[in-house]
Amino acid sequence: MNNKSPLSTLLFHIKGKRPEIISAGTFSVLNKIFDIAPPILIGFAVDTVVKGEESFIAGLGVENKIHQIYILGVLTFIVWALESIFEFLFKVKWRNIAQDVQHDLRVETYDHMQSLHISFFEDQNTGNLTTIMNDDINQLERFLDVGANDIIQVLTTVVTIGAIFFYISPTIACLSFLPVPFILLGSFYFQKRIAPRYLGVREEAGILASMLVNNLSGMMTIKSYVAQAFEKSRLVKQSLEYSSSNKKAIILSSSFSPLIRMVVLCGFLFSLVLGAIHVFDGKLDVGSYSVLIFMVQRLLWPLTRLGETFDQYQRSMASTQRIFSLLNTKVAIDDGTSEVFADKIEGELSLKNISFKYNTGEEVLHDINIDIAKGKTIALVGTTGSGKSTILKLLLRFYDVSSGEILLDGQNIKKLKQNSYRSLIGFVSQDTYLFHGTIEENIIYGSFDKTTNDVVQAAKLAEADEFISSLTDGYQTIVGERGQKLSGGQRQRICIARAILKNPKIFVFDEATSAVDNETEAAIQRSLNKITKDRTTIMVAHRLSTIKHADSIYVLEAGKIIESGNHQALLEKKGVYNALWNVQTGNATQ
Repeated sequence: MNNKSPLSTLLFHIKGKRPEIISAGTFSVLNKIFDIAPPILIGFAVDTVVKGEESFIAGLGVENKIHQIYILGVLTFIVWALESIFEFLFKVKWRNIAQDVQHDLRVETYDHMQSLHISFFEDQNTGNLTTIMNDDINQLERFLDVGANDIIQVLTTVVTIGAIFFYISPTIACLSFLPVPFILLGSFYFQKRIAPRYLGVREEAGILASMLVNNLSGMMTIKSYVAQAFEKSRLVKQSLEYSSSNKKAIILSSSFSPLIRMVVLCGFLFSLVLGAIHVFDGKLDVGSYSVLIFMVQRLLWPLTRLGETFDQYQRSMASTQRIFSLLNTKVAIDDGTSEVFADKIEGELSLKNISFKYNTGEEVLHDINIDIAKGKTIALVGTTGSGKSTILKLLLRFYDVSSGEILLDGQNIKKLKQNSYRSLIGFVSQDTYLFHGTIEENIIYGSFDKTTNDVVQAAKLAEADEFISSLTDGYQTIVGERGQKLSGGQRQRICIARAILKNPKIFVFDEATSAVDNETEAAIQRSLNKITKDRTTIMVAHRLSTIKHADSIYVLEAGKIIESGNHQALLEKKGVYNALWNVQTGNATQ
């Protein structure tokens, strides 16, 4: 985050709402002015009762006491009506601003996260990110809803009542205002001390949320390993950490108002005692004294709420700091500038002298060279950790190569717009992901212009239509979060249908049949042979039977290509591929 304070960063960010903020602030000021007016009217009433035809209003030309009271009654009605009207207006205005800012920030934060590098999500806790976009933004909304108005009205109170006090009695005004500097200094000191504590609270809240999200997602694993007691103890520990962090902030925030109240008492006593003495000495009218007594409460008692207001302010600023820290996270991969269109793309891919390493760690790919002609199928095989999935991530440009280049029809993919480039690719990951919704919604995801008939045809090609049709609600069956209501093989076939419906120029399959039985695998393999015809296809597989018809097979080990050729040629080499094939077919030497 930059060196600006969270507040100045926020104000700059929402500068487009300046007219609405000025309007809301104006309503707040007017409401407070009319809220302060009744004590003045009470003073006039006392003055009228005591002095009669010599009162202040009588000096304005209305000598009849009854008429003076009537005038005060009308003025009181007008003042209270205007106060109510402006209260309604400022509440509506501030709350609408709060809702708009909350909405805009949440959408902007989410949209920014979608543009971030995949490694960002691998390093971050999902629960913490969720907390920022939900709880932290809600915290800011609560301050804009109430706290901003409170601060404006406190300032209005000090300025307006200060002017009235100095008009009536400069001496009493000076003594009554004596506590104000101490209150403000205390507030700033409090603000400085409480800020890091609330930032700590928000961080602990993020960790707690992340733990809850992870545990709820992994409930099957927790239950299968009978780890409920262990997870409960971990949750208790983290919840206590969050509670302890909150308690530290609570102790400091709770001490502010009682201390300020005692300082306020001094100002009230100065006005009460000194004002009475001035009345006894004939230096001050009874009406003016009444105004001072009522006004000093209007001046000083709201200041006791500064603790609560600053408490809310610091909570919101801690949240604001986290929000803008996320918004200021730089996009690690620069987008290209060239648009690509499917009808103008042949689909020829080339990996030229590719090497790659993650941010931390050693190089995981070394000088990879692969050429994939238009409409051809290549396969990547090798042991776990050999670099197969990393190559797919580079092809999808989830990461950029450390050296070398990846070309699509001779053009470096770094020069292409990422969304435009990825729109050409149908990707099926081994980590099958379904969204909570219907089967149809999951298949049509990303191809929203397709029809229900298109969905059914894609499902048939993926060998999914038969099991979908057997379900009670068919294609309208709710799959549950992450597709938990379906088996692994069913989820995988739906993901394949999703890729088929996209009708891409390039297919990328990462263990696309890893979660299916042999019969379903054979059926899917027949479908893949149909749908990959005349399409550039890259397949990663542990089951070599699924890729034996590939035009070229590349065997990887420790990030290097150690063998390449078609299935028959690799078997004849009697190398690593041949050994893997023999193990899987049961022909390995005992």
